[in-house]
Amino acid sequence: MFSTKGRYALRVMIDLAQQESDDFIPLKDIAERQDISKKYLEIIAKEMVKGGLIVGASGKHGGYKLCKEPSAYSVGEIIELMEGPFAPVACLQDENYNCDKASKCKTLPMWREFYELEKNFFYSKKLSDLL
Repeated sequence: MFSTKGRYALRVMIDLAQQESDDFIPLKDIAERQDISKKYLEIIAKEMVKGGLIVGASGKHGGYKLCKEPSAYSVGEIIELMEGPFAPVACLQDENYNCDKASKCKTLPMWREFYELEKNFFYSKKLSDLL
């Protein structure tokens, strides 16, 4: 299940894309339009800036804006930044994870298939598809 953090991050990205402006959009405006606490959005926006999804500016004309065109973002990269890897089991989450049961694991192929389906689904969707 995806948390509000991941879902709200998508809503922020959609909101910024819908503004079709090169100006910075104040977070209070986004919070109001999306009916989300500004305090909570500050936490989310900070992570999104750190992850390179958006850029922020302080001051009178401050706010946030996208770093690139909406068609250049995948939904998968947004969700994965906010929620963590899609991998359903530890042995798929970290390529350096050493599981001594992997060669005999009867469920690993199923987990791998599920992981690929989920990852491919979200990475094939672009932010522009949601506008």
